[in-house]
Amino acid sequence: MLSLIIAFPISIWERNWLHTFLILLTIVVFFVAQKIQEKYDFYLPGELQLVLILFIYAGIFLGGVRDFYYRFWWFDSLLHAISGLGLGLIGFLIPYSLYKTGKLKANYFFIALFGFCFALSLGAIWEIFEFTMDHFFRFNMQKARDLELVYGYFDTRLGVLDTMYDLILDAAGALITSVAGYFYLKKGELFLFDSLVKKVEEKNPQHFDKDEKTS
Repeated sequence: MLSLIIAFPISIWERNWLHTFLILLTIVVFFVAQKIQEKYDFYLPGELQLVLILFIYAGIFLGGVRDFYYRFWWFDSLLHAISGLGLGLIGFLIPYSLYKTGKLKANYFFIALFGFCFALSLGAIWEIFEFTMDHFFRFNMQKARDLELVYGYFDTRLGVLDTMYDLILDAAGALITSVAGYFYLKKGELFLFDSLVKKVEEKNPQHFDKDEKTS
C-alpha cells in the first residue's frame, strides 16, 4: 500500500492518467474486498488473504503501472491462470456453503459446474471492462496499440488474441478447481484441496455448519 501512496502523486505529476487510474483501481479493489468480508461475515484464512492481496497488487499495480505485462511475456498468462483457480474456488464455495447448510439441494456436478461458470463469467466481465476502457479512454489494457514497437510486427487480431488467450487461461484454471471440487465432494479428500476448503469452513462455521444456521 505504501508503494501505491508514493506512486499516486508521481503519476499525477507526470500526467500519466492510465497509471493514475490503475493505482486508484487497486486501492478501490482492496477497499471493496475488505468491505465484502465485513458485510457478509465471511473471512478467508490468512494464507488465502495474503494470496488475494498479492494477486490484486500484482495484477493491477505491477502489471499496469510497472509494465510487468510488457517486461515479462508470461506475467499476464500466469495471473489469468491463477485468477481462474481462485475464482473457481470462490464459485465452488458459494453453492457448497448452501449445500452444507441445507439451503440447496443439488448434485455434485451442479456445484462443480457453478464454480466453473462463475469464474469464467467474471473473467468475461473483466475482458469487457478492458475493452471499454480502451475504447472510450484510449487506454491499452488489451495491449493491442502500437505493438509493432514491442514485437516488431502489427497484427490486427492482437486485441482479439489477447482476450481469447486470457479467457482460455481463465477457463483452464476454473476447470482444474471445478474438477477438484467435484472429486472432493465425491470422496471427501483430495490433495491440498480438502485442507484448503476445511480451513475456510473452520474460519466461517456460520456459513457451513447446519447447526450454526438453525440455532
